Amino acid sequence: MDQFSPMPFASQSPQPAPQPVASQSATAPALQPVPAPAPVPQPAAAPAPQPAPALWCQNLTKAYGPNLALDRFNISVPAGRIVGLLGPNGSGKTTLSRLLTGVYLADSGSVCYDGRNVTEIRRKGLYQDISAVIQDFVHYRFSLRENICVSDFRRKEDEEHIRNVTDAVGMQEMIQSIGGLDCELGSEFGGRELSGGEWQKVAIARGLFKDSGVLLLDEPTAALDPIAEYEILTGFLKLIQRRTSIIISHRVGICRHADKIIVMKAGKVAECGTHEELKNAGGEYARIWKAQAKWY
Repeated sequence: MDQFSPMPFASQSPQPAPQPVASQSATAPALQPVPAPAPVPQPAAAPAPQPAPALWCQNLTKAYGPNLALDRFNISVPAGRIVGLLGPNGSGKTTLSRLLTGVYLADSGSVCYDGRNVTEIRRKGLYQDISAVIQDFVHYRFSLRENICVSDFRRKEDEEHIRNVTDAVGMQEMIQSIGGLDCELGSEFGGRELSGGEWQKVAIARGLFKDSGVLLLDEPTAALDPIAEYEILTGFLKLIQRRTSIIISHRVGICRHADKIIVMKAGKVAECGTHEELKNAGGEYARIWKAQAKWY
């Protein structure tokens, strides 16, 4: 008798020993444990927005060999304000954008964010706090979602944030026409090819998606016609209101909504003021406005 079996009561007759039972596996399959349901993936928590810093440039000078691109250039941008930079080709606009992002270093003078010179800020920290939409932006052969979210992959499942950004630049019709955010882009791998204007919107959305304190836009609507440019301005401007934003453009359509407009010429500040002030001053800005007013 098994040592753990209870002894029969004295009044009971001994019972016959139980017959061995056939193993369960011979009559029915063994019960398998039910796996726990897989956790539902949740979007990453939205990171705290970077505070918008004040920006100023003092006596900024940059030359390419004997050619002076910026000549003792000075501007100041209060935190959270929008400044439009306007000027002809060769006036120094793109050189300035590269100095503001730390891609180039000035020959003399300084670029400061909240009083800190860019030469004193670690590059990783500087790039984390700046979003840039440049003229020669990259066409990533990824999905549309990845093309937008590559600026901050932590939030690539944040559907609300993606919707806010794509709405701001008028992308909903395009998203529907290509079959959604997860459509692969680029004909090289069998994906959908976009037009130049559609790629421009993707690049703008990518810059807005990253919640940085500084936003630099170098000709952000160059591939869009003036009507399309005007249509995206309202939503676009709502998303950049709390950021320190520099908008470089040939067009007055986007610059006229800036808090301050700076007209550049030969690497210097030629004019500075609001849209109304400069339009009424009769200078270079007024001339450009008259030439382009029919578009707006």
